[in-house]
Amino acid sequence: MTLLNDPRTRHRRLGVAAAAVGLLAALLTAGPAAATPDPGDGPAAGEKVSRSDAAEARAAVASGEIPGQDEIVHSDNIKHLANIPKEAFTGLNSDLAFQGKYAFAGNYDGFRIFDISNPKAPRTVAQVLCPGSQNDVSVSGNLLFLSTDSSRSDNSCNSTTQPATEKSSWEGMKVFDISDKANPKYVAAVETACGSHTHSLVPDGKNVYIYVSSYSPSATFPDCQPPHDGISVIKVPRNAPEKAAVVNFPVLFPGEGPDGGGNPGGPTNPGVSKTTGCHDITVLPSKDLAAGACMGDGILFSIKDPAHPKVIDQVEDNVNFAFWHSATFNQKADKVVFTDELGGGGAATCNAAIGPNRGADGIYDIVGKGDKRKLVFRSYYKIPRHQADTENCVAHNGSLIPVKGKDLMVQAWYQGGVSVWDFTDSSAPKEIAYFERGPLSTDTLQVGGSWSAYYYNGYIYSNDIAKGFDVLKLDDRRTDPAKRVRLGELNVQTQPDYFD
Repeated sequence: MTLLNDPRTRHRRLGVAAAAVGLLAALLTAGPAAATPDPGDGPAAGEKVSRSDAAEARAAVASGEIPGQDEIVHSDNIKHLANIPKEAFTGLNSDLAFQGKYAFAGNYDGFRIFDISNPKAPRTVAQVLCPGSQNDVSVSGNLLFLSTDSSRSDNSCNSTTQPATEKSSWEGMKVFDISDKANPKYVAAVETACGSHTHSLVPDGKNVYIYVSSYSPSATFPDCQPPHDGISVIKVPRNAPEKAAVVNFPVLFPGEGPDGGGNPGGPTNPGVSKTTGCHDITVLPSKDLAAGACMGDGILFSIKDPAHPKVIDQVEDNVNFAFWHSATFNQKADKVVFTDELGGGGAATCNAAIGPNRGADGIYDIVGKGDKRKLVFRSYYKIPRHQADTENCVAHNGSLIPVKGKDLMVQAWYQGGVSVWDFTDSSAPKEIAYFERGPLSTDTLQVGGSWSAYYYNGYIYSNDIAKGFDVLKLDDRRTDPAKRVRLGELNVQTQPDYFD
């Protein structure tokens, strides 16, 4: 295998200093982790690391244990075709969606549309300024949906930051008409409880349902009161998006008391996030299933009735999972990969001190039938390359690579780069390709790296928080059959039936 011929693929020795052990202790005892860094309207400032960590990072670069600052390295079966740096926007790049020859890239300042008809030379078609983290983005037909999860003065794209303690503040979903890709038009907004950190589309004929994930309520927030133990469901008529409205708030974690049900977090479960909502939901419409990554819990639910999702099973991992972040089904819908975003995406967790089972993927088999199906844990997967303690690195957003009979996935790991891995044997996952840059800095921990890495129509597209939009080509006999699968649209959190 080509990886074994690359000296950079060996397990690195970084992160075993006392400072790294201190970081592990802090992560284990910390309260609920923020799902992602939220600097408001501007980029996050670099965080100083200890002198020993900085010296260790510089030594590792000098010895070749890790790539140099901003140096690109990759396995032999991946080619880096293009990079489009950030232009008008200075905020963090976030999620991706695809339609035809276009890619849609979220940014904390708004969103950007690329023409990817020539993957070697993507071209910017539009940049829409509309500040508000995270600006999670998805598309369906002529509509684009944008999540706002920072408290704003109003629902316009000219809004400014405003405290969530003020009743007039706004957070939620925005809807754009993208029938003219060069001139998107803002057509609707729907306020939702606690905003919209992420969202997932459930297309249903003339309507689109949106599952809105949000969390972290407070008694001081008028529009985000505890218990916040469910999700907002929005119904959007395709032909009249201005009539979009919340039609349900299903309770996913019923329980007594002011906090509802779900994982209580610390101190009952030290180092685990208390469940006060969901971070992300992936739906599989062809199977009427959805998987929710909900802070301290992972859930499986039925979406036969899109407006009234029903929980089938609920699992916790109070040993190795700190924050259930996202989910991915395999094509047969007999497995789910859940990610743990230990450290909230802003910490260095890909080192020896943290180890291979935290800040990783958890692979679960789905056993049984119908509403009696259960999630059964099988194994963890984490990239096999240790990163410097100045690099934020943890499991993040990825997608399937569609090959019949195989379970293959490409995934972003922030400054850990992009990993392609095989979980066909859910008890023995293995990496088969990778791409990464060296640290943004060897003196400070700066937030960067790949936020989302998705496979679409023969190529891997990655939205790097700091470096911009990357296009990768994967040439490997194990993944080559996927090049024949063509989609007209892809929102990864609305998983398609690739072979229908």
